Amino acid sequence: MASAEALLVNPQAGLVQLLSPPLAHAEPSAGYIQAYPPGVRENGGVWALMATAQLAREQGADADTPYRLFTYLSPAHRAAHPVWGPAYGLEPYAVAGDVYSQPPYEGRGGWSWYTGAAGWLHRAAVESILGLQWQADTLCLLPCLPSHWPRAQLTLVRGPVHLVFTLLRATPHDVQHELDAQAARLLQPGEPLAWRGLAGPTRFVVPLPL
Repeated sequence: MASAEALLVNPQAGLVQLLSPPLAHAEPSAGYIQAYPPGVRENGGVWALMATAQLAREQGADADTPYRLFTYLSPAHRAAHPVWGPAYGLEPYAVAGDVYSQPPYEGRGGWSWYTGAAGWLHRAAVESILGLQWQADTLCLLPCLPSHWPRAQLTLVRGPVHLVFTLLRATPHDVQHELDAQAARLLQPGEPLAWRGLAGPTRFVVPLPL
């Protein structure tokens, strides 16, 4: 991942490439991806985001990196950026399949409303940053929130089950205050929760270290 950061991440353009240099003249041909112009269909950002979040959880790597990569991928963040936005040229509410990496089109979005990319970006946000690990009968939360987020909230509704999780970066005293204010239950990071059969809106507070 250190090599990926050094060779594939372009912070100035807000890009995470899949290949560097572009795969244009490989012999033998790499097939499908090589049929595109250099710099097109070579985005690897969502995989890097998910990998850096896993490293942060398991090895104590920088927890701000996954969110930084998310801002590169998010159409809302990209479109609002004073430099990236004009070059991007697409809707701020729909995920693109491509963000080109080669001049003269560096930063331009392509293949808008790409549902496959949208699905993976949603999974990266919910599973890698908010940390939801959902199983058939249990779930747990292993968040990887950026350091400038003091809290986040996740609401899950599945049939009659309605769960609200507050991820809180706070002292034990403030965590207890939140538990009392919400009439919530404490759920430690990684603690399995048997979610089936929980009636009505059930609230939990997940404490995170300061």
